[in-house]
Amino acid sequence: MIHAKNIHKFYDKLEVLKGVDLHIKKGEIVSIVGASGAGKTTLLQILGTLDKPDHNPDSSLTINGKNVLELQNIKNDNSNQEKAFKIITWLGALYFVLLAVFVLFFRSKIENDIFGYGTWAVILTPTLLLLFYYNRYFKKKSRQDKVLSDFRNLNLGFIFQFHQLLPEFTALENVCIPAHIAGKKTAETEEEAKKLLSYLGLSHRINHKPSELSGGEQQRVAVARALINKPDVIFADEPSGNLDTHSAENLHQLFFQLRDEFGQTFVIVTHNEELANMADRKLVMVDGQISN
Repeated sequence: MIHAKNIHKFYDKLEVLKGVDLHIKKGEIVSIVGASGAGKTTLLQILGTLDKPDHNPDSSLTINGKNVLELQNIKNDNSNQEKAFKIITWLGALYFVLLAVFVLFFRSKIENDIFGYGTWAVILTPTLLLLFYYNRYFKKKSRQDKVLSDFRNLNLGFIFQFHQLLPEFTALENVCIPAHIAGKKTAETEEEAKKLLSYLGLSHRINHKPSELSGGEQQRVAVARALINKPDVIFADEPSGNLDTHSAENLHQLFFQLRDEFGQTFVIVTHNEELANMADRKLVMVDGQISN
């Protein structure tokens, strides 16, 4: 299901991930534990395509048979594209500074309207070329971002410590959001959302807004939202960290019920030892690496 090899991540000169290798099977519940700063959340964000690993020719990341690094354009060395864009930007800035000086110097001639066609061609041609390359760059980036976003939306679900529900929407509307983004029909989406909320014991709360729900109820709405597109993998980052003991225990049991019911793979970063020990496997991160 998830194969990661030699994953590295730097933030400036700080190496947070130091060549992480990981293999998670379909339907497996895996917990990732470790001290603060060990790299747990960074790894989860990279596995969930929310962040990119640093380019390395020996790195690979596949989820359900899909080459994620290819979607992120890592294998094509996206850094060269970024460098080219920076060069174009600086050249553009230099050109417009020189153009401003040129216009200021020849202001009297401009006012007297004695510029010929050749002069205007010299001014406009570089401008049009710069606009063309800017437009081309952003269109390419937009296509890449859309392909990656579509993959993430349809294949991956996310549960965070803070539920991140939209306060102006009801529980039902919050759950439907990922499906609406995926272009699914409203009637079918709402029917599926109602089924999920009912399964999670919230059928009587579907028209309530987040402020009208308890912490545990809000987190269960977030779980339903993560499940609405029937993703293959659920990534959870400290999912019970903001809950009381009783609500946390209920949420932990829910993950295993969902795995048995829907067959999803769960990758859970947690400081909760009880949840970590309940998992099929517990991985310990130490200083940017998974300890054996």
